[in-house]
Amino acid sequence: METAWKFFSDPNNLDELTPKNMGFKILSDEPIASMYEGQTIQYKVAPILNIPLTWHTKITNVDEPSSFTDQQMRGPYKLWRHKHTFQDMGDHVIMIDELEYAIGYGVIGDIAYKLYVRNRLEEIFDYRYERTEEIFNQKDSIIDINESAFNEAPPTRPPSTSVFAKIS
Repeated sequence: METAWKFFSDPNNLDELTPKNMGFKILSDEPIASMYEGQTIQYKVAPILNIPLTWHTKITNVDEPSSFTDQQMRGPYKLWRHKHTFQDMGDHVIMIDELEYAIGYGVIGDIAYKLYVRNRLEEIFDYRYERTEEIFNQKDSIIDINESAFNEAPPTRPPSTSVFAKIS
């Protein structure tokens, strides 16, 4: 739990979990400390046609080491609330992404959702899952973290899952 918490609650690691084609960059000037309630972070992302957008999020809830929630304060969505939950299962930790979001923009937003946004969100969270697997479920990484956690069998449980709730 401690290792998962340290990694996921450090905003500087967001780049590791974001597809390169998103053009993700943290814009906040100061060095970003580990996550805390009330923290705001400004990013640049280019999710569509390489067009850069500014995104401001605020950490609205922290329950160390079990969960934290970020919420969009300014960005492309009408609503964006992303809760990260960590469950200690004894021999592994499951990280769950719960996302509540609303597109807005009326009929145009509905069309954009059907044609692009839904698939793009799935791609982003699939990438996040794959990177989590690469970072935490590789033999060398596991041995470095906890030698007793490694055995010859491949991982049998996913390290993370995603739950999406589109709100109209």
